[in-house]
Amino acid sequence: MEMLASGEIERMVTAALEEDLGSGDATTISTIAEDSVSEAWMKAREPIVVSGLALAEAAFRKLSTDLQCERGCGEGEAIEQNQTLLTIRGPTRAILGAERVALNFVQRLSGIATMTGRFVKEIRGTRARILDTRKTTPLWRRLEKYAVRCGGGKNHRMGLFDMILIKDNHLSALRDASPNAVTAAVQRARSMFPGMKVEVEADTLDQVRQALEARADMILLDNMRLEELREAVRIVNGAVKLEASGGVNLGTIRAIAETGVDFVSVGALTHSVRCVDIALDFL
Repeated sequence: MEMLASGEIERMVTAALEEDLGSGDATTISTIAEDSVSEAWMKAREPIVVSGLALAEAAFRKLSTDLQCERGCGEGEAIEQNQTLLTIRGPTRAILGAERVALNFVQRLSGIATMTGRFVKEIRGTRARILDTRKTTPLWRRLEKYAVRCGGGKNHRMGLFDMILIKDNHLSALRDASPNAVTAAVQRARSMFPGMKVEVEADTLDQVRQALEARADMILLDNMRLEELREAVRIVNGAVKLEASGGVNLGTIRAIAETGVDFVSVGALTHSVRCVDIALDFL
């Protein structure tokens, strides 16, 4: 699993601490002695898949180089209720000042990893893989897509720059193109970005055939019924990768995966996930 770069962590943590601390932690400064030293545990209050520990550690150490952080688990590890994620020892003021920022990162990212893990578990035994989407929190995309990987999912494109995905609105704008919108779009994309992967969104089986004939690298089967997904798999016969999207939840994912598609994309992994319950308690 590709880890987050130290520079990325530094930028995110610095901005988060500046937002929270402002001119200083008035409560802690006024009540806690400067030489006070404490030990605290970050614990899961429910079973989770862990993500974001490096960000939490960076937040604590940003406020004091004397703080020591000891991990009780690893990134991407499934842990049980009451298991310790981090033990933090050092200046009390630094622990209290970074507490909320550290928890915010780990709760949100572990929530994404935990939800991703549930979807991955539901399709175990099929050929399909779970993909994320661009439906992410602004400025948190790298973090949230990292959390998806912690949960066992696979990243789709990072943004509009690293892959061509010809969607329904692109095709609508090319409705008068010859010989058809799909072929025209793929040809134009190949001409301008010859080394870039091209995916086409198909709403109908006719568009699946057109995308196959145009030699797209991948076809997105959008909001298709199960019988249509199975027919698309038959039509393509392994020639290109197929991604199913739309109407995906924990109750439908298994049936979708069993149609034979290669990927199932799930926007809910990032756009509506619940932060998991993690606490920081002093000993």
